[in-house]
Amino acid sequence: MKKSSFTAMVLGTVSGVFFALGICMALIPEWDAFKPGIIFGSVGLLLGLVTLLVWRRMEHKEPVHFSSKTVLTMTGGIVGALALGVGMCFSMIWGKMVVGIVVGLAGIVILLCLIPLTKGIKA
Repeated sequence: MKKSSFTAMVLGTVSGVFFALGICMALIPEWDAFKPGIIFGSVGLLLGLVTLLVWRRMEHKEPVHFSSKTVLTMTGGIVGALALGVGMCFSMIWGKMVVGIVVGLAGIVILLCLIPLTKGIKA
């Protein structure tokens, strides 16, 4: 295993644990730790960004350039994942099965559209 991969794995794991614990602290009312949860989650996100920067530097890669295609891809991923999650909430939590299935399928279609957007269509 390369040193850069090991470093990214360790930093990524630590950042993921901080983020997950922070989200749990913020969203589980029984814990009564909303403000510390926000802090832990923010630290996890920050460590995730640091992990990305450190790994790219160790691999001697140039920084990520944000083009319109990159922004469109990120926006599509976010919208698709949110639509899929909202569809699941409609179905399982709010008891509106038909609406949930329609919204969830729309989210899946949006996520599937990311494949040709990122990889392209070849003959």
